[in-house]
Amino acid sequence: MSLYRLPNELRIPADARSRLERDYTRYAAEELPSTWEQYVQQEYGLDVSSTYAGMPIRNPFGKASGQLSLNVAQVRTDGEAGLGFVILKTVIAQDETGAQMMQDWAIKVTKMLVEEITGKSGEKGFTVTWKGRGWYDTFEAYLKFMRESLDLGTKYQMLIVPSVKYHLPTTEEFKVAEYRYTTRALQEVWNGKHPDQPMPLEKDFSPTLAGSDRSKQKNTILRWLSTVPRLLKESATRPETIRTGLKIMNAMFEDAFQGEMLRTVLDGSVKPDFLILFNRLFDPKKEFDGKVGVAYGGPDLSDRNLQSLDAWLAANGGKRPIEFSASGNICSGRMMVEYALRGATSGQIHTYFQLPNSNYKKTGGSKTQKALHELVFHPKDGLIAAMLHLRETRGIKRFRDILPALSEMPGA
Repeated sequence: MSLYRLPNELRIPADARSRLERDYTRYAAEELPSTWEQYVQQEYGLDVSSTYAGMPIRNPFGKASGQLSLNVAQVRTDGEAGLGFVILKTVIAQDETGAQMMQDWAIKVTKMLVEEITGKSGEKGFTVTWKGRGWYDTFEAYLKFMRESLDLGTKYQMLIVPSVKYHLPTTEEFKVAEYRYTTRALQEVWNGKHPDQPMPLEKDFSPTLAGSDRSKQKNTILRWLSTVPRLLKESATRPETIRTGLKIMNAMFEDAFQGEMLRTVLDGSVKPDFLILFNRLFDPKKEFDGKVGVAYGGPDLSDRNLQSLDAWLAANGGKRPIEFSASGNICSGRMMVEYALRGATSGQIHTYFQLPNSNYKKTGGSKTQKALHELVFHPKDGLIAAMLHLRETRGIKRFRDILPALSEMPGA
């Protein structure tokens, strides 16, 4: 068993467990407190605040870029529910003329399917399959969307982060003009709302590292990972005005290649400020809506992600690569803490916000509210339960203190 894994049975004092069961039942019928983090602090003595890209967030739960973060209504719903951050739908980079080398990724969604999936371990979970890829409206519409989302972020104390798919060449040169134009246009919007703060930015590698023909050669992938952080910093108005994050997917190679990708990123001439690890697996045989080969999630995804992180920690003295946000089958507060024990400061969720209503105990409110109720208050697998266990066994009361505890673990 991993040195960093929580036990099946969490150690929770009887009085705290009783209060947690009470609150789980209570908030299944009532609205969650608008500042539920303060309630958790007052009632349980736990601080769930954390960071994303070095920037403060009220709690570690966020929405990953995708079909649930492509309009203002969705962002508003997330703010009302109490998410810590939202990554906006991925926009496809362009130059000043509107040309896009990655325009094949700007495909409108025609169908999405949520289905149960059983992992290799026998554990059951869910995965979402869709045909669409990146933002399919105009770049001007994306900038307007980002501007309005930033206003909502301020209102609800929820960090808003743009996501971009930039040009990733096979043998040709990078289209630097697309990097520069897109990055600076996004910065102009950001600076209009937060002039004194650097802009966090996710660079999305996701579909490309999964099953595209572009991803067949390892050297090509490693070239991207070593070059893109430098291009992003050079494209910003000034390097210090942007915090760059690489969203790295599970490539279709052996597990050891996950570590090689991380080493390449960290050995580059310019390092990213943070990472997003690791997003989606790829099934080259599965067919969906006339397309053969689709990305998927579920238990296999979190199993591989956690194994990859365990391997990194074992090879590097228990030290995480750099700050990172976790992505992959975060369907419980327990899973969020599993990632935190391996160095994550936040977690990005997509599938868990789309399950059938029968999978949530909460009867009213948005899917985001229903999901947060489970993620936070579930008496066995929620964030409070997992953190009560850490307080009882290791004296940890703050989510952001889970990371330093790595060096204190036996064998780390």
